[in-house]
Amino acid sequence: MSAQTMTAAPVRRRRGVNLEKWGWIFMRVSGVVLVVLIFGHLFVNLMVGEGIHALDFAFIAGKFATPFWQWWDVLMLWLALIHGANGMRTIVNDYVTNSTARKALVWALGLAAGLLIILGTLVVFTFDPCLGVTEDSVLWSECAAIVGN
Repeated sequence: MSAQTMTAAPVRRRRGVNLEKWGWIFMRVSGVVLVVLIFGHLFVNLMVGEGIHALDFAFIAGKFATPFWQWWDVLMLWLALIHGANGMRTIVNDYVTNSTARKALVWALGLAAGLLIILGTLVVFTFDPCLGVTEDSVLWSECAAIVGN
């Protein structure tokens, strides 16, 4: 038998955006940013001031009253949900062999992440600590001072 040399077929490159490459890059970048956001969140909530003993409704209301902490928490929410959904999408693509089931699961992941992002963002930006507070409530004096009654 003689050895035959095989020539490699020319590689055809697809035109357009490589979404898998950008998903891979997003996972690395968002992971690093999430570590900073999460540890900053934990440090402020658990170590600064009175620590864990200061965590109550008023503490959260005070944080959500400032745009800095609103955007901090929204960025953390968005990155965590997109990062997690992208990781689950990768797992579904790797292990689900039926293409119809794969498409349904990927759509379900996208819809769930999108719904949670919308609801979480609405909660952060429309948070009102005085909503539903009546005159016989413990929070009435604080809410009356905020509103100016």
